[in-house]
Amino acid sequence: MRRGFLSAAGFARRPLRRALVAAVALAAVGAVGAAAATQTGQASAQNAAAGQQTALAAPGAARTFPLLARKSTGHLYDYEAKGTGGFQAQADLGGGFGDASALVQANVSAGGTGNDLYYRMGGTLYYTAEEGTDTKVIGGGWDAYNLLVSAGNMGGSADPDLVARDAAGALWLYQGKPDGSFQTKIRIGSAGWNGMNQIVGRGDFTGDGKSDLIARGTDGTLYVYPGTGTATADATLGTRITVGKGWEAYKQLVSTGDNNGDGKADLIGSDAAGALWLFKGTGDPKAPFAARVQIGTSGWAGFDTLF
Repeated sequence: MRRGFLSAAGFARRPLRRALVAAVALAAVGAVGAAAATQTGQASAQNAAAGQQTALAAPGAARTFPLLARKSTGHLYDYEAKGTGGFQAQADLGGGFGDASALVQANVSAGGTGNDLYYRMGGTLYYTAEEGTDTKVIGGGWDAYNLLVSAGNMGGSADPDLVARDAAGALWLYQGKPDGSFQTKIRIGSAGWNGMNQIVGRGDFTGDGKSDLIARGTDGTLYVYPGTGTATADATLGTRITVGKGWEAYKQLVSTGDNNGDGKADLIGSDAAGALWLFKGTGDPKAPFAARVQIGTSGWAGFDTLF
């Protein structure tokens, strides 16, 4: 079990949960600001240390992350991986998340073992470390992007990165820093990315040890964009690989890393009927995913965001 996600009650005591709820409440009355965001996140070191996280995977093996899900009411739920495929029973993390226009997980704090959160309120991006004591303002102007994706480590640094898509359809890489802030952005896709209605990261899907991106076109075709492991403008992604057609059947796609415990990053899809499907990663770029396995029977269509 991951630290800070042992139960809804435990998460409610975490700075992550408290900071986000307070920020949402303040935003509702137009009062979110840098000072307020910092103050709302303060909590004791004892709370930050509650619980124990599972050991990190061996070098080269994919990490396992929880799945977070938000309903249109703003209610948030945590689903911990079983470790063999699928998820344990949900933990209710509470309401107040409806005004966040973007929600992204990233393992930045505590040497990469914390399960942290970036969230956007209006045009401002905030960061709250699970293993920390405050919420910080990353900066304004983030409403210039119509998509934010947790991308793992794409640029070769030690910390996870963020990928953003602008209104013109260009893709930008923000390399992470240990404090949750970012290096200067670089362009990794010049145009055309608005033709993708789903972009997923946080996994190596080709078996070369480098983080990749998955994208689905509006015609339902799924692609893997292999990461090169370098933060070089317009050269961070290699030539795309076509996975196949028919992926429009899934309302949402998400990766939580290695869901079934075999050391390879997997893909998860929720269909229009509310079922949840696991596509086990193979590590083979010619056929990145095995045949789907159902891991949830109903109810998943009720979430407007899986991350």
